[in-house]
Amino acid sequence: MKRPQGFDRSAARQAQAAPSVPEAAPARQETSGGASARAESASPVGTLTEPVPIVRSDDPTRAGTSRPSRATDPVPAAERVPSNREISKALRAARAERRRVERGEVRRFTKRSRRRRMAWLGAAGVAAALVLGVVLVGLSPLLALKHIQVVGASRLDAAAIAAKLGDQAGKPLALLDQAAISSDLAAFPLIRSYTLESHPPDTLIVRIVERQPIGAVQQGSAFVLVDAAKVPISSSATRPAGYPIIAATGAAADANADSGFAAAAAVLSALPADVLSRVDTISAKTKDDVSFTLREGGATVVWGSAEDSALKSADLAALLKGAPKASRFDVSSPHSVTTG
Repeated sequence: MKRPQGFDRSAARQAQAAPSVPEAAPARQETSGGASARAESASPVGTLTEPVPIVRSDDPTRAGTSRPSRATDPVPAAERVPSNREISKALRAARAERRRVERGEVRRFTKRSRRRRMAWLGAAGVAAALVLGVVLVGLSPLLALKHIQVVGASRLDAAAIAAKLGDQAGKPLALLDQAAISSDLAAFPLIRSYTLESHPPDTLIVRIVERQPIGAVQQGSAFVLVDAAKVPISSSATRPAGYPIIAATGAAADANADSGFAAAAAVLSALPADVLSRVDTISAKTKDDVSFTLREGGATVVWGSAEDSALKSADLAALLKGAPKASRFDVSSPHSVTTG
C-alpha cells in the first residue's frame, strides 16, 4: 500500500497504542408523571468503545502473524517434494563420495603393503632389465667369434685344432655349439680332456690336456705307445726309448678295471720317476700278479696287486738302496718285504 507524502510511521504507531476517549454526550432529561429531571453527572450517558487497530501488511509489529496463503505464494524448500532427477543426482553424488572415502581408507590401510610391493616390483624390473641387456649384448654381432687360441698342445698341432673349429667363427660367444665342438675335438685321440674359455669380445681359448704314454705294447713288429686307458698315441717300428714294454696277454690285456693291463698301468703311474726310468718290462696276467724287471742287472720285482702302491714304492726305493746287487725284490706284502 502506498503511503501518503509526509506520513510518519512513529506517530501512527503511537496513535494506535493510545485509546481514544469520545466526548461526553449531553445529559438526558427524563420526565415521568411530573417528576423533576435529575442530571446524571456522575457517569456519562454514552459507553466507551475500544479503538480498532489498523493492521497493515508492512507493520513490523505484526511480524510472525499468520495470514492466509495465496496460490501465488512460493512453496517453502523444506516442504517441497524433490523431483526424480534431483533424487538421482543426489544418489550419484552420495555414491561418489562413498567411493572416495572407501578409496582413501583402503590406501591408508594398505600403505605398507603397497610400499613393499613397489619395492619388489622395482627390484624385479631392475633384474629383468639387466637380464635383457645381457641377452641383447650376448647375442649381438659385437661378441661374435673371430679368434681361436689352443693352449696345452705339445704332440698335437695347435693350428690344426683351431682350423678344425673354424666352423664356429662368426657365431656369438653365447651361442657356440658345444656338441659340435666336442665332435670336432674327438677327431684328435691324443686329447684326453679340454675346457673352453670365452674371452669377450671375440676370442675363444681351448685348453687341452694331452694323453701321456705310460708304455709300449708290441703288436707284431710294431711298437705302439699307449696311455693308461690303452689309447694308441704313436706307433713305430723300433722300441720307443724311455718307455717300458707292457706284456699283458689274453683277457688281462683288456683295459677294464679288473684287467691285468689296468693293474700294470696303475703300478707304473705310482712309481717314482727314478724307479720308473729303470723299468724294462712289466707283465700282468691278472690284476693280482703284477711284476716287472729292471734294466740294470735284470732284477725282478714282485709287486702283486695294485693296492698299497704308494707304500710298496717306498719299500722298493729303500731296498734298491740297501741291496743294490739283489736279483729279486718281493714287495707284494708291504709290511714284510724280502730280497733274494
